[in-house]
Amino acid sequence: MRDLEIKGMVSAHAIIASSIFVATVMPLFFVDNFSIYGTHLTWLYSVSGSVSVVNITVFWLLGISPPTKKHTLSYKVSRAVRSCLYFILSCLLFHAVVVLYGAPLLESALETFSLAVLLSSLTTLRCLCVLGPSVQAWIRVFSREGAMSVWDTSLQITTACSVIGAWLGAFPIPLDWDRPWQVWPISCSLGATFGFLTGLVIAPAWIHWHPEVLGRSPGPLLWESGMCDTFGVRPSIGLPLPSSSRSPCCLSRCC
Repeated sequence: MRDLEIKGMVSAHAIIASSIFVATVMPLFFVDNFSIYGTHLTWLYSVSGSVSVVNITVFWLLGISPPTKKHTLSYKVSRAVRSCLYFILSCLLFHAVVVLYGAPLLESALETFSLAVLLSSLTTLRCLCVLGPSVQAWIRVFSREGAMSVWDTSLQITTACSVIGAWLGAFPIPLDWDRPWQVWPISCSLGATFGFLTGLVIAPAWIHWHPEVLGRSPGPLLWESGMCDTFGVRPSIGLPLPSSSRSPCCLSRCC
């Protein structure tokens, strides 16, 4: 079952990585004199929007989001509003952290906030897609030995790689090389993006070669949707369902 989940993760990560390539190429046809350096904010928001849309779509198709106990419209709207609020708060938090690490407070404020939006799109949005707006679940996943599924581990790795990449990207900025990519926040946003892509590659490999990291689950988390994903595999947030609990679709196609 874990091998099927890893294959599904590889497929999902490949689609998400390709969305960054598409977001880099598509503006060439619509924006005059587009370049990553010259029109960096355009590229940054293109990547943020593309990654956000593809993440939401892929995780929805895979059925990875935690099942809701309530199915009323008001409850779903409440979850959506809380998710949006968490994303906005994440942008503000990243902005504050970047300023504390030395970014200009007032000068280049738009560029700093744009970097915060990119970091939130690469990290917080994935957490919202997988875990939902649950602070307890986030604390569990990012605490020591908190991963209970392959997707929890993926969140840990991609989030760490994105943040570390942005941090490493700040090192060349004060150097007197006079390169166009040293303009704030180009190197940081490129570092975050390359770090995110690195995390997408590392996560499945790490899970495959270190299966023991998922051996600490306190118990099975029954998946209620019973849906098969578009890649021919059926991932789960926790352990697989018993045979009697699986849907006919799942039994006939992928489980």
